[in-house]
Formats: sequence, structure tokens, C-alpha cells
Amino acid sequence: MSFSSTAAFIWSVADLLRGDYKQSDYGKVILPFTLLRRLECVLEPTREAVLAEYETRKSMGIPLEVFLTKKSNQSFYNTSKFSLSTLMGDATNLRHNLETYIADFSPNARDIFERYKFTEQLAYLDESNLLYKIVEKFAAVDLHPDAISNHEMGLVFEELIRRFAEASNETAGEHFTPRDIVRLTTSLLFMGDDDVLTKAGIVRSLYDPTAGTGGFLSSGSEYVYEMNPDAKLVTFGQELNPESYAICKADMLIKGQAVENIKYGNTLSDDQLYDKKFDYMLSNPPFGVEWKKVEKAVKDEHTLKGYGGRFGPGLPRVSDGSFLFLLHLISKMRPKEEGGSRIGIILNGSPLFTGGAGSGESEIRRFVLENDLVEAIVAMPTDMFFNTGIATYIWILSNHKAPERKGKVQLINAAGFGEGMRKSLGSKRKQLSDDSIDEITRIYGAFEESKISKIFDTTDFGYRRITVERPLIEDGKTVMSKGKPKSDTSLRDNENIPLKEDIYEYFKREVLPHVPDAWISEDKKHCDAKDGKIGIVGYEIPFNRHFYEYVPPRSLEEIDAELDGITKEILDLLNEVHS
Repeated sequence: MSFSSTAAFIWSVADLLRGDYKQSDYGKVILPFTLLRRLECVLEPTREAVLAEYETRKSMGIPLEVFLTKKSNQSFYNTSKFSLSTLMGDATNLRHNLETYIADFSPNARDIFERYKFTEQLAYLDESNLLYKIVEKFAAVDLHPDAISNHEMGLVFEELIRRFAEASNETAGEHFTPRDIVRLTTSLLFMGDDDVLTKAGIVRSLYDPTAGTGGFLSSGSEYVYEMNPDAKLVTFGQELNPESYAICKADMLIKGQAVENIKYGNTLSDDQLYDKKFDYMLSNPPFGVEWKKVEKAVKDEHTLKGYGGRFGPGLPRVSDGSFLFLLHLISKMRPKEEGGSRIGIILNGSPLFTGGAGSGESEIRRFVLENDLVEAIVAMPTDMFFNTGIATYIWILSNHKAPERKGKVQLINAAGFGEGMRKSLGSKRKQLSDDSIDEITRIYGAFEESKISKIFDTTDFGYRRITVERPLIEDGKTVMSKGKPKSDTSLRDNENIPLKEDIYEYFKREVLPHVPDAWISEDKKHCDAKDGKIGIVGYEIPFNRHFYEYVPPRSLEEIDAELDGITKEILDLLNEVHS
């Protein structure tokens, strides 16, 4: 049975749920039952050996996990004598026995069912007289590894996740990134490392701090598998939502990944992989979500640890925490001498320009650009996500850039690549075709200037904000203080001068012709805190400005001609009505 037909079969279970369950809740039954059947099939060859080992050692009063996982040849086990098929032999006690069966899984597998609140679903199915029918369906489907490989089973599970996420698209965007976006971001992330990933025996790590249902981790694994089936990608992740965490962990378990690498909790306040560094990182943090709940923990880390922690460069405003995830990922980069790391993160437009010189956002941009970490930023079409139609951008970062990319940032305007969908899914009205994904990836790889690809020096995005003073005039005379003109604070102004320009030459050329009595403040509070020079350094990336195309207004003759044509059409229609 192919993975697509298997997914279709499992989806057919939804027919049994119709009427008793909302469509958006089908996944709460089908996903855990799919997992249960798969785990049962995987453990079947060693089932008797595990039971025998358990009976021998259960009275010894010692931890049995090492012995039982060794016997199961898996990272999990089950000590129950039940199976879905044998459970059906006692229909009266089906629910109780099924709960006992699940409780006998090893803690790492049992945790998944607990996060699903699966016993609540079993109770509801039992009350609705659906439990026996559901168990019967899943007992009949062949999910043995001989029939469907870990890789194919992962695709089945991912397809089910996608369908259920789309069915509940009003909330899906919080936990599920559309597959076309995942595929593009993954392709861009791995683009520069094809040579490494085609060698035999390669082992690499992939991390997502906002793992959701595991879409990025799955896509990364799939991408590497396509390129090099002999390579091994070890996945790590952390997720805050319990149900999404359960789905992600289940997906990793199905694929034979080490599920202990998937952590539950808030990444910003409780990094459970604090001592780890990773080769690749992918993330789609929530757009524009405030971080007030973790404000104390984040600010304490910023204040007490500085650059020894994750948030040394600065803190964004509390209303949008996406930049905190970027800083978190940067803290997980391997040192360049150990091979370095690459990051792909999806952000909204705000991190490009929000915050003036000296603000937390500007200081974070300053940090990533002055440390030459940004390789490329790709503007996506609007209407690409389930729960928002806003403009989004993929940032690709690396601390081991290719020689030609050093000191450079590539901006790619892919906003025109979206294709309309026949049926909208929530706010998602556009999608990227495989050809579009390939073309955007090719443009990135080519690293050439074009109408939609611009290449800049990192310093092109920097400026100094100088404070311009003018004298205080009273009774027609300049007020003096200590031999110098006293400034009129009501006339105080600022100028942003590109880093590449001399501030005095710029001032002379752009300011003095308009206000000849002005001068640049040399007050310390108007100097940069880091280099002590006049003017506070700021960074912003005015993406749209670089791709703006001036469209001249139409000529008056053309407009007059069009109006004449419209007037004639109206008169002709009126004549028809009157005739």
C-alpha cells in the first residue's frame, strides 16, 4: 500500500466521526490512533521478547527501561499483552482495556498520548458508540515497517497533519507553516551545502525552537533524504503548545528519530537545549506576538548575562517577540572553526525597520549586520499563511559565508511569485509552485544583480543619527552661554546620515544651505554608546524602497481620450434606452 493510499484510508475514518465531531477536531482522534497502530506494528516482531523480559525482571525493584528498549530494538516499548485486534474480543471493557494498553507504553511514548488528552477522546468515543468502530478500522490497516517504511510513514503522518491543519485554518497558522513556504525555506537553507550533504556517512543536526507540529523538521529530513539517503539528519525542537508538541514528537517517533530531542516548554524563558549547538536551524515564530508573559525572565537574562546569554545585543519592544527567536537561534550557532551554522527564519516586515537608532530592534539589526551574519532576505507574496495575509520575509543567516558573500547582503523580491489558489484556506489565497520554489532558490544561488535581486554591502543599511541644534533667539539676539550660542530645544532636529558618508560633508551639503546657523551637537548623550563618536548608529533595511519602480502618470491627452470614449459609451447606452 502506498503512503498516499494509506493516508486516504486513514482519512476515511473521518466518515465515522462526521456529526459527532467538528471537522477541525477529527485530528484529535485520527492522529493518535494512527500513531498507536504504527507503534504497535513496529513493536510486533519483538513483542514476545519484551513481555518475557518484563515478566522476568518486574519484581526486581530496578529501572527496567534499559533492558526493555534493548529487547524492543527501539527507543520505546510496551509491556501490555493487548493489541488493537485482541481488544476487540472484549467489547464491553474496550475503553478500560485500551486505556490500560496505552498506560503500558514506555514514558516517552505514553507522554504523547497524555498531551493529546487521548483518554478524554476515548471517553467521548465510547459515549458516542464509536469506539469499537474506530478500533476496528485501525486494527485492519497494515502499518508494519515491511509494508511502509519510516520515511513513507512520516509522509503519511505529515499529510494527515496538513489536512487537519487546513481544516482548522483559523488557528493553524499558530502551529503549522504551509508546505510551500516550508519547502522554499528549507531549500534556501541547504542550498549552499549540497557538496557536504552528498557525501557518505554525513551526520548533521537540525533545530526548530518553535517546532509546532514538526513541519520544518520533517521537511529538512525529507530534503536531506532526497539528496543523500545515506546522510543522517538528527532533529531537535521545542514547542509550547501541548497538542502541537505531541504531534511533533509522534512524527519524530514514527520516523525513528530520538524523541528525547523534542522538548516541551517556552523556548524564550526555559531553553531546554541550552547547552546545544546545531548545524542547521529553521523557525517560523509567531508574527507580532507580545512576550509579556516571559518579560521578567528575558530581561533578567539580558541584564545579568549580557552577551554571555542569548539577548546581549538588545531587546525588541514587548509587543513583538520575533527578534528574540532570531537572537536565540544565533546563540545556537556552532563556532566558524567547528564548521559554523546556517539559519532560516520567517519574519514579518516589522523587524526590517521598526525602531530608530539606539532602539532594541536597531541594535539587533546592527549586531547581525556588523557581524556579517545575514546572507539573504527574501520577500514573499502576501496571503501565503492560514491566519494572516501580511507581507512576510525569509531571512537566511550564516557564520561561514562563501567568499563572494562576505560583507554582502542579497535582497530578493519574490512577492510576484504567488499563484492564486482555486480555494482559499483561511487567509491563504496564494501558493508557490514547485517551479517558483526552484526559480527563487536558483536566484539566491546565482548571487547576481537583477530586477528582483539586489546585492548590498552590510554597511549600506547603517546610518548615524546626528542631532542638529539651532540658536535660541530672544529680542532679535542670539542667547549665549559660556561663550557659545545656547540651543533652542524647540528647534532641535535629527538627520540620518549613511555610514559611508562623512557626517560633516553631508551636513555642509544637505543641512547648512537650508539653516545656515545650525550646528551638530557634540553632547555625549547624542554620541554613540559603543564607539563614542558623534551620532547614534542605527540600522534599518528599507526593503521596498530598493525595489520601488516609478510609474509616470499618464499624459493628459491619453486621459482625455479615455474620458471621451467613456462619455460616448454612456451616450450610446442612453440613446438605446430612449429609442
